[in-house]
Amino acid sequence: MFKGHPKGLIPAALANMGERFGFYTMMAILVLFLQAKFGLNVKDSGIIYATFYASIYFLAILGGLIADKTKNYKGTILAGLLMMAFGYLLLAIPTPTPVPNLGLYLTATIISLAVIAFGNGLFKGNLQALVGQMYDDPKYDKVRDSGFSLFYMFINVGGIFAPMIAPGIRSWWLARAGYEYNANLPELCHQQLGGTLTEKAAERFHTLASEVSSVPVTDFTAFSNDYLNVFNEGFHYAFGVAIIAMLISLVIYLKNKVNFPDPALKAAQAKADNTVVEMDIKEVKQRIYALLAVFGVVIFFWFSFHQNGLTLTFFARDYTVLNIGGFDLNPEIFQSMNPFFVVFLTPVVVGIFGWLRNRGIEPSTPKKIAIGMFIAALAYVLMTLGSLDVPLFSKVTEMGGLPEADKVTPFLLVGAYFILTVAELFISPLGISFVSKVAPPQYQGLMQGLWLGATGAGNQLLVFGALLYAGVPIWLTWTVFIVACSISMFIMIFMLKWLERVSE
Repeated sequence: MFKGHPKGLIPAALANMGERFGFYTMMAILVLFLQAKFGLNVKDSGIIYATFYASIYFLAILGGLIADKTKNYKGTILAGLLMMAFGYLLLAIPTPTPVPNLGLYLTATIISLAVIAFGNGLFKGNLQALVGQMYDDPKYDKVRDSGFSLFYMFINVGGIFAPMIAPGIRSWWLARAGYEYNANLPELCHQQLGGTLTEKAAERFHTLASEVSSVPVTDFTAFSNDYLNVFNEGFHYAFGVAIIAMLISLVIYLKNKVNFPDPALKAAQAKADNTVVEMDIKEVKQRIYALLAVFGVVIFFWFSFHQNGLTLTFFARDYTVLNIGGFDLNPEIFQSMNPFFVVFLTPVVVGIFGWLRNRGIEPSTPKKIAIGMFIAALAYVLMTLGSLDVPLFSKVTEMGGLPEADKVTPFLLVGAYFILTVAELFISPLGISFVSKVAPPQYQGLMQGLWLGATGAGNQLLVFGALLYAGVPIWLTWTVFIVACSISMFIMIFMLKWLERVSE
């Protein structure tokens, strides 16, 4: 599988695993943490979640500019790793819940998220640029797409375990205090403390509180305070595990750093040998225009795809039976589906593309991206059909949670994540490959940053998913994402010949 690829590919991917571990930790628990810690509603927690994920990718533009300007990609990547670890450390420090000062503690959390986002911006795009430079050698150019697919597969190994470990730590911490985990209790506890429980919700709250506590509950206000505090301490310690993952990536990166490409050294050598080839300004403009067009289109895809950490997580908590074959699940566990499928489907997808390439019929990278957008739309068609009979979220809130008999099978989400992952394998690694091939050499870091910036723009739109989830029928929410993916597909098809010509 790795035959014919640069030797630095796997070390680079392994160095990225810690970032993916932290990324999927945040995707699994961040929005639930914000609600459990601060009692935020769907809209407000969605705004913070969307802004954080947008910032991760927007700041990659700044990280790319820094690396391009200094030609010190390796140092920029190292600074990013250290900064991300520091941000997770800030989040891992336990603070009391309910918070004594909402503004102060929420601001401290947002600052921690900003540190992580900036570190990610320094790290992510520039490591991708280094991988792209490995494939600039003509002997590797034909396997560039499959190389980025393999890179993408390996970095997602860390993401498989994060959504399992993080909630596992939280549940273990609850068990130490004599409690069991229940996804609905944090919201009900905040309503109890705020005096906003409806009669039905209060009845459900009293039942659940008695079920999860190892001792009889007589004071429900005291129970709410203690349960919230223990619940969120577990979340804090879960963030701490990401620090360990970041340190492992740091060690791998430092050990293999010398074997990665050095753009500054390469440029200096070319200048000394008088072999610098200046790209025609017209060609530079055409390449940049093509990349900007693709960046604009994929915004709609990421707006739909990254609902996995927001509305799809809410759906897992509010509408899904959290049990498969007698095994209890938690809402966060579904976040393992995406990286799991990435790892196990990538060899299949790479094999299919290789088979097509050997027969001279492999689709172009832009065509693969258009196909991926069509596949993503199918995932939300499935979610729409599976959500036709579920009640409005506001009704569920009034009831204090949906009865188990009225919830949908967890296999609905498993199927949706499977389809979304296939779509992702047609778009994300191949999009990175397309950028690395088309970007003018002097703008490699910036263009990788802008690719991630387009992802950031899509992520900033995630908040509309939260607004839709809270205000319209669930099936209509998923329909919006079908439309978004379909628009992306048709625009890519319209630009196909131009993009194929530019990338030749």
